[in-house]
Amino acid sequence: MAAGTAEAQGAGDLHVIAGSGPLGLAVMRELVARGARVRMVNRGGRAPAPAGVEVVAADMTELAAARRACAAASVVYNCINAPYTDWPARLPALWNGVLEGAVAAGARLVCGDNLYMYGSAGAAAGALRETLPSAATGRKGATRARIATAVLDAHRAGRVRATIGRASDFYGPWVRTAAFGERVFAAALAGKPVSVLGNPDTLHTYTYIDDFARALVTLGAEERALGEVWHVPSAPTVTTRELVAMVGEALGRKLQVRAAPAWLVGALGLVSPIMRELKETAYQFASPFVVDHTKFELAFGAEVTPHRAAITKTLEWFREGT
Repeated sequence: MAAGTAEAQGAGDLHVIAGSGPLGLAVMRELVARGARVRMVNRGGRAPAPAGVEVVAADMTELAAARRACAAASVVYNCINAPYTDWPARLPALWNGVLEGAVAAGARLVCGDNLYMYGSAGAAAGALRETLPSAATGRKGATRARIATAVLDAHRAGRVRATIGRASDFYGPWVRTAAFGERVFAAALAGKPVSVLGNPDTLHTYTYIDDFARALVTLGAEERALGEVWHVPSAPTVTTRELVAMVGEALGRKLQVRAAPAWLVGALGLVSPIMRELKETAYQFASPFVVDHTKFELAFGAEVTPHRAAITKTLEWFREGT
C-alpha cells in the first residue's frame, strides 16, 4: 500500500464519492476492497452499491445540499457528470458544488477528469503530458479547462487540498455509452459488427475503468499528489482495431469493424445532437492519441490491468447484463 494510505484511508475515515456513474462505481469498489467507509451521492439516492455503503440523494448544484452530502468526509472524489450535450451548461455548477462540499468538510478533493482541455493542438504535439497548456477551442474542451482551473485555483488559494487525475477514453464494467462501450462489447456478444469512431488503425490510449479508480484512490492517499494534475496509468497503447481484435480473441471469433470517420460524424451531426457534440473531439480518433503517464509512474508506481484481462472482465459484466 502506498505511503500515506494509512492516514488517508483509515478505518474511521469517511470517503464521499460524488456521482454514481461508471467511474464513481469503480472508485466505490476500490475503496470497499480496501475496507474504507464509503458514502455515495447522486440526485436520486439510489446506486448499485453493496451493503455497508451509504447512498444519499443531493443536488450538488445546491451548495447547502452539497455541504451536507460531504459532511465529515476525509476525502471527496469528484466523479460527477452531466449528459454529454449539457456539459457547458451544467458541469461548472456541479464541480463547484463538489468543491464547496469538500471545502466545508475540510476534506481532500480528488477530481476525475478527461483530456479534452488540451485540444487538437495538444494531441498533435505528440504524447499527451501534464505540462501541455489548456488550448481547447471547442465548447466542451473549454468547459473542462475552466472547471479544472477553478479547482487548482482554490487549492493555490488555500481553500481546499485538491488533486486531479486525468484518463483517456475508458472501458469496463458499467461503461455503456463511451467510445469503447456497448457499441463494441454488447454488439460483439450479440454477434453483430462493432462500431468505433475515427480511424481504427491509429494508436489510441484506452484506460480500464478500475485502473482509473485505483489511481484516484492513490491520489487521495498521497499528500504529494495535492495541487497537481496527473495522467493516470493505462495499459500500453494499441490501435483501436488491435483492441477490438482482443475482444474477438476472448470470444473465439474475428469481429467485423464498422468505423465512423470524421466526415461521417460531421454529417450525422446535422440530425443527431450526440454526433454533433462528437464532432468537436473527432481529432482524438483520427490521428494518434497517446497519453503519457510517466509522472504518475515515477511518483507512485503504475499498476495497470493488461488489456486482455480487462477485456475478459468487461465481457463478463456485459454478459451478466447488470
